[in-house]
Amino acid sequence: MNLPFELRIGLRYTRAGRRARRRNRFISFISGISMGGIALGVMALIVVLSVMNGFTKEVRGKMLSVLSHAEIVSLTGTLPDWQAVAAQARQNPEVIAAAPYVNAQAMLARSDVVRGALVRGIDPALEPKVSDATARLASGSLADLVPGEFGIVLGVELARILGVARGDKVAVIAPQGNVTPAGVLPRLRQFTVVGLVESGHFEYDSALALIHLADAEKMFRLDGPSGVRLKLADLDRAPAVARTLAASLDPTLQVRDWSKMNRVYFAAVQTEKRMMFIILTLIVAVATFNLVSTLVMTVTEKQSDIAILRTLGASPRSVMAIFVVQGSIVGVLGTLLGVSLGLLVASNLDSVLAALEAAFGFRVLPREIYFLSALPSDPRASDIVPIALISLVLSFLATLYPSWRAARTRPAEALRYD
Repeated sequence: MNLPFELRIGLRYTRAGRRARRRNRFISFISGISMGGIALGVMALIVVLSVMNGFTKEVRGKMLSVLSHAEIVSLTGTLPDWQAVAAQARQNPEVIAAAPYVNAQAMLARSDVVRGALVRGIDPALEPKVSDATARLASGSLADLVPGEFGIVLGVELARILGVARGDKVAVIAPQGNVTPAGVLPRLRQFTVVGLVESGHFEYDSALALIHLADAEKMFRLDGPSGVRLKLADLDRAPAVARTLAASLDPTLQVRDWSKMNRVYFAAVQTEKRMMFIILTLIVAVATFNLVSTLVMTVTEKQSDIAILRTLGASPRSVMAIFVVQGSIVGVLGTLLGVSLGLLVASNLDSVLAALEAAFGFRVLPREIYFLSALPSDPRASDIVPIALISLVLSFLATLYPSWRAARTRPAEALRYD
């Protein structure tokens, strides 16, 4: 092959053959260690970020099974003409379904147990179209929410805290009181538990109560729903769709998407992901420091070779290129190996965890604590490409000082004692 001599010599220095001296084999071994360090760092970054993506996707999915992709609310408090607003929203091709709702805070009491809850009034016929959680209840059916009968569906954890099951009674206490000659008395009504809902998200399973929309309006003395919940074809497009709807609807209406309603949580997740990326990138940086030491040792060992090349007419730039090639090969191979291993582990994480659990006899992800039976993983090109580029750039930068030092070698001094 008609390759440049810098590339051929760099390839030769990267590996040591069977007839190589012990010193050369040791340098080759150190190069392999550097390559392995880069591969481990890249693999760790890909696996950790994939798991964080998986957890975020899993939690977001469970949150949005209870919450809506977007909501339309009135600045005046209620939305009596919600049908017209829903019809106007459905004209947008990205809006799949719409349903009215009432949101209110209340206290739920059973015997001596009192618990705060988010009471949501819903239309049992329309709610399953915008909510995945209510489409599959753990017990009972939304059809049991009949207006005037004051039935209630509780989150499974909320029902456990109150100690109730289907058919039991719970008292719902509204914060708005009734004015009587004896003073302001809290408004209270008995509701019958007709079902249980399980979203898989503890925050909502322990605080959510569903009642019929008509019962909610009567209980909280409202003249209409609080707003309209929307389901979109693509939840990642929710911010853009919300802006489009806000521009087309009445100025007294406000459109909120799921990213705004949970801004603090998702901002915290993104901050944590960035910090983990920075911390784990240091592993790759440490591996590139090993590459620097490997190249310095190689330059020291090859002083006589460098001197001979210089006397044969090789320029300092060519000598520098030889060791840049050697270090870059280690960096490229380490990065490719790390990306391959990272994708392999991230794509088969369940099998890897099952093997670790079988080998060491412990549960990595206890179901009763995390409410997950498998560790989620979501490798993304938007993470993998920057990781690979950073690894390659760090590896290239690590070659500059040893290569510059090799280019400064003076042939006469290097050959004086040979």
